[in-house]
Amino acid sequence: MTPRHTNPSLIETDPAPVEVSAVPPADEMLARAQAGDGAAFAQLYAQHKRRVYSLCLRMVGNVAEAEDLTQEAFLQLHRKISTFRGDSAFSTWLHRLTVNVVLMNLRRKGLNLVSLDEAMDPSPESGPIRSFGAQDLRLTGSIDRMALEKAIADLPAGYRLIFMLHDIDGYEHNEIATMLDCSIGNSKSQLHKARMKLREALGARTTPEVLP
Repeated sequence: MTPRHTNPSLIETDPAPVEVSAVPPADEMLARAQAGDGAAFAQLYAQHKRRVYSLCLRMVGNVAEAEDLTQEAFLQLHRKISTFRGDSAFSTWLHRLTVNVVLMNLRRKGLNLVSLDEAMDPSPESGPIRSFGAQDLRLTGSIDRMALEKAIADLPAGYRLIFMLHDIDGYEHNEIATMLDCSIGNSKSQLHKARMKLREALGARTTPEVLP
């Protein structure tokens, strides 16, 4: 049987392979921003601004100040983005940059991390201090999130800052001591006091009255 001739123009051919960049889109956007691409930096800003603002707000407890610090954090990012070397995730690096911006602002304002009742206590270095685990408060699922956020916002500034750095952001006491230029014992003591104040505030909302 004579093979049937087919018009070459009708033969289906495989489509040309699509070139896939070896660089993931997020990394490519970051690389472009580091190279001075304004549009790429604007994309980074849009992607991370909510998280940065939330961190600033939790640390300072003031909306207007958090907005200003968010802008300052991104100004610092614009200046320092070329120094990012990928030793950690970009979000982790940006988180630390933001924390440093907030801490610098608090230092300029002269925040006294040691409150009056802390100063009246024996030196935190004079004896062992119980350090509770991050889950000691058993907050997850048992306390309304808004009540928790309100209780954290109502903490004295120094207590709130150390609570945020340790229990929320995961910094160790030696790291906090370096950041805040205080002793490790002071960090542990203020964290303990912050947790106690949270227990009191949240207990008032969640613990039913015991009838005599």
